[in-house]
Amino acid sequence: MNDQPHRDPPDERQPTHRTLPRYSATFDPHTIAEIQRAAATGIYDIRGGGAKRKLPHFDDLLFLGASISRYPLEGYREKCGTNVVLGSRFAKKPIELKIPVTIAGMSFGALSGQAKEALGRGASAAGTSTTTGDGGMTPEEREHSSLLVYQYLPSRYGMNPDDLRKADAIEIVIGQGAKPGGGGMLLGQKISPRVAKMRTLPEGIDQRSACRHPDWTGPDDLEIKIEELREITDWQKPIYVKVGASRPYYDTALAVKSGADVVVLDGMQGGTAATQEVFIENVGLPILAAIRPAVQALQDLGLHRKVQLIVSGGIRSGADVAKALALGADVVSIGTAALIALGDNDPALEAEYARLGTTAGAYDDWHEGRDPAGITTQDPVLAARLDPVKAGRRLANYLAVLTLEAQTIARACGKSHVHNLEPEDLVALTVEAAAMAGVPLAGTNWIPGRS
Repeated sequence: MNDQPHRDPPDERQPTHRTLPRYSATFDPHTIAEIQRAAATGIYDIRGGGAKRKLPHFDDLLFLGASISRYPLEGYREKCGTNVVLGSRFAKKPIELKIPVTIAGMSFGALSGQAKEALGRGASAAGTSTTTGDGGMTPEEREHSSLLVYQYLPSRYGMNPDDLRKADAIEIVIGQGAKPGGGGMLLGQKISPRVAKMRTLPEGIDQRSACRHPDWTGPDDLEIKIEELREITDWQKPIYVKVGASRPYYDTALAVKSGADVVVLDGMQGGTAATQEVFIENVGLPILAAIRPAVQALQDLGLHRKVQLIVSGGIRSGADVAKALALGADVVSIGTAALIALGDNDPALEAEYARLGTTAGAYDDWHEGRDPAGITTQDPVLAARLDPVKAGRRLANYLAVLTLEAQTIARACGKSHVHNLEPEDLVALTVEAAAMAGVPLAGTNWIPGRS
């Protein structure tokens, strides 16, 4: 008797196995969705934040701690300085910071009034400066910022000589890391009556900032503009020049030759209130690739550490701060991280972010003005959710941690001041990072591109 179970003959029309579907590296789900969106709407995508693509960054560098050949500092018993002076080249009243971390320019308009106040409170508690951003100076921001840098942008929104004189420094913005060569945007839903009045704009109408200054076109004109600003402020205020990272050697050299006290260099990981996504992801340089050329320009001019260099774009931790300083920067500036410290992208608000079609960790809804955290909005109900006192305290805590972490690394490398960190304290984990930062590949003495 045959005890074998009956089996139907195989159906030759059906495969006997299935291959799992595989996404294309070129046409991945995001790319396909973007093509479909563009085909359906006929418009490009606008969003806030910075570049989301993976880029060489500070994570690709490691410090070489002291052992026998170098002597470390002992814990918290031996002093490791963090103070820095900005603007000592020409200004009568340079800015003195307790820590080498500042708050980048983010406008009232992009941010709520409560958020601007919180940034001022947090920076002041930590002993550092904050920056106005585009759109002018609010009284609350000035009141709660012990050190306030006034941004002078191509748009001239809210600009007046009285506010220039009230500021502690002036930052001429030529470019931003998220969009070097391009202007920013502020969508109509964020142009409230107060924002419209400050910027002399119609309420509720989309606004696009200019991408270049209306009264000058090159370094010779920039020199004249810097002289004009010095005269308006009686040579009291340091003058910064901010550029997006694209040609850092030449831009730094030209800014210095035009008379800048401080150069601000913003990499493409830096955020923006809103601009085209194609711009954010495809224009500019990562900050890791920009620091060393800028430092080289200052060294070639004999002005490294005499003209201060502030770098920004993706700074997140004290390790990032220490690595930027080791590569030659004097100060770092934070924007996105500061907003997260205030309370943006809080997972506790995930349900509300989901209703916006995003998630708490994506930070791509900033331009729409519906931020449930009350930070990147002009909606009075949402903005009232943010307590500027508590948010300022959170920012101060975060700045303190950044500073302590940078000090911890500096001590481990045997440095009595964070500015004593240097490139030879670093090695790179990848060939790309080694070439960009100008430090050896780990385990070798090879710096790619150098004989």
